[in-house]
Amino acid sequence: MKQDFGEAGMPMADSERQGLSTRFGQGFIAKGLTFPPVAMSVSLLGRWLAILLICLVALATVLPGSALALTEEQELVAEVWRIVNRAYVDEGFNHQNWWFTRQRMLNRPLNDREDTYQAIRDMLATLEDPYTRLLPPNQYRSLQTNTAGELIGVGLQITKDDESGWLRVIAPIAGSPADRAGIQPQDRVITIDGVDTLNLSLDEAAASLRGRPGSQVTLTLRRADQPDLREVRLTRDRVTLNPVAASLKLTDGGQRVGYLRLSQFNSNATEAIAEAVVSLAKQGAQGYILDLRNNPGGLLQAGIDIARLWLPQGTIVYTVNRQGILDSFEAYGPSLTDAPLVVLVNEGTASASEILAGALQDNHRAVLVGGVTFGKGLIQSLFDLSDGAGLAVTVARYETPDHHDINQQGIHPDRLVSSVPLSQDTLATEADPQYEAALEVISQSEAILAQAS
Repeated sequence: MKQDFGEAGMPMADSERQGLSTRFGQGFIAKGLTFPPVAMSVSLLGRWLAILLICLVALATVLPGSALALTEEQELVAEVWRIVNRAYVDEGFNHQNWWFTRQRMLNRPLNDREDTYQAIRDMLATLEDPYTRLLPPNQYRSLQTNTAGELIGVGLQITKDDESGWLRVIAPIAGSPADRAGIQPQDRVITIDGVDTLNLSLDEAAASLRGRPGSQVTLTLRRADQPDLREVRLTRDRVTLNPVAASLKLTDGGQRVGYLRLSQFNSNATEAIAEAVVSLAKQGAQGYILDLRNNPGGLLQAGIDIARLWLPQGTIVYTVNRQGILDSFEAYGPSLTDAPLVVLVNEGTASASEILAGALQDNHRAVLVGGVTFGKGLIQSLFDLSDGAGLAVTVARYETPDHHDINQQGIHPDRLVSSVPLSQDTLATEADPQYEAALEVISQSEAILAQAS
């Protein structure tokens, strides 16, 4: 999913290094040194030739990746560098000279593909952005499969904590081995099979969690509010990513409420939500609860399309690119329903989930209930690399319709309700205080009260 961005300037094009004229009658130029068209003595000519030789040697030393032919491994490093150079959201590349970073990597010994991948990882690490990362071929295929609706592993969405360096849980996937084991958002993953996660990149940790069905992995975890460590042994399995679970609920007053739990924004999510809303409407749903708790996000376009199901008009999200240019995605109607809507959020609500929640809140289409969201306000694009690997690059940041930048801040719900540990069996039941609060809010909606009178 490549995006078109303007090419940043290169230090010197090849054409600028070619065709130096040595005709004395017209003079010649070498890196800004202009020589006059006069007759030269042998000694003076020798002196100027020596200076020219020094300049050419300096060029070959400083710009080996451009002046000399690149090896296959160097070509892959240069390919990644060019993509980041064109697309990365920070034009200053984390306050560094991005060209010199390229040269340092090309000067490293690249004897095989693993050396090359490590050089690329080190180059990207200088950006200090955990979301801009190399995806080797097997990981890239796994990610593409994940967004298509299936996954083999433990079903755990993770991120790297910027301050501590530990792995942190965004959310377990509903019904996955991690979910069944009671792993919660914000849990820290201290070790994976005895390996300290401080020493693992995000992709290395994700690869450690994946594996063939039936194999096992042991995690050491620390809950945010508890000092003690606990060990959890998980059996990897095929995780079905059915993104939507829907059912008809009743309030204490007898109003019929359609409950929709959206677990991920994959390629099936928009169609699944639309079908569920239509089905619940036929069953007499008078309002809806959209549960985005522990939804770590997914495809940006899916988040936008689902917002359009609920919004007749208005801005869904603003994106801001590296030049600071604002673009927007709009709802152009008609919406699928205008029935009252409450959205459940918590600290595991991230990325595309926050785009949807922010759009519905700022357009006054829904009331948000629950906890403060995760706070991931950055957008990544995926780029194919020539060897079958992939590259995830942060290409923009986003703002909600009211221009709130929620990165590392999160979205604050309209009604803050503390959460309690829940299992699949107690989710959206009387044991779930956030769900109960959502039922209360929607039952007091003027539209529903008017239908009941």
